Amino acid sequence: MAEEEIKQDAPGKINMARRIRNYFFTGILVTAPAAITIYLAVIFISYIDSNVVNLLPAKYNPEAYLPYGIPGIGLVILFVFFVVVGWFATGLVGGFFIKVWEKILASTPIISSIYNALKQIFETFFSGSSKPSFREVVLIEYPRKGLWTIAFITGAPTPGIKDIAHQSNMTSVYVPTTPNPTSGFLLFVPNEDVHKLDISVEDGLKYVISVGIVTPTDKEAKALLRAEATAKAAAKKALKNVKK
Repeated sequence: MAEEEIKQDAPGKINMARRIRNYFFTGILVTAPAAITIYLAVIFISYIDSNVVNLLPAKYNPEAYLPYGIPGIGLVILFVFFVVVGWFATGLVGGFFIKVWEKILASTPIISSIYNALKQIFETFFSGSSKPSFREVVLIEYPRKGLWTIAFITGAPTPGIKDIAHQSNMTSVYVPTTPNPTSGFLLFVPNEDVHKLDISVEDGLKYVISVGIVTPTDKEAKALLRAEATAKAAAKKALKNVKK
């Protein structure tokens, strides 16, 4: 009788252990993203506060008159500073000083090339233009035939690049690294080797950053399936051409 009772209790204990395990992992899934986001936000705000507030004279520092620090005061000061600079730069006098400053930097060796490159990058991302930096998500064969990777269309190569490559129709694509998409490779690919995906740039970046864990939704999944079918068809065609 005792053995039968133990056998009957065993499934119940196993089910309880599974439930506890499921609750544990569910708790992690629910709290970890929010906790990490809050942690990174606190680190960022603390970094800004420690660097910006210390630049203020003591008589203008609000923390000098309070018994405790104000979290985020540095971020507010930085925001107000950028707004004031932007307002000044859009004015007639401010525009004149900006032009003089840019001429000085443009005539300075080494610094001019760094400044111009950084200015173009910031203008691309913060100019407010309706033209996006990444236009479309595509699939290309990289780094060799038979291996496929997600890339983003950034524009068209200059005529000089097309002439050297002996290709009249080419596309500039950016291949990001995983999981850090801020580094990657700029490739100039013939148009026939660029397979467009019916997914948004945001979903494409999520797919890259998550190293393929965060899969696209139904619409995007169907687009990827179509892209895979296109890729297989292209591979078969290339194989036939090789055999010929």
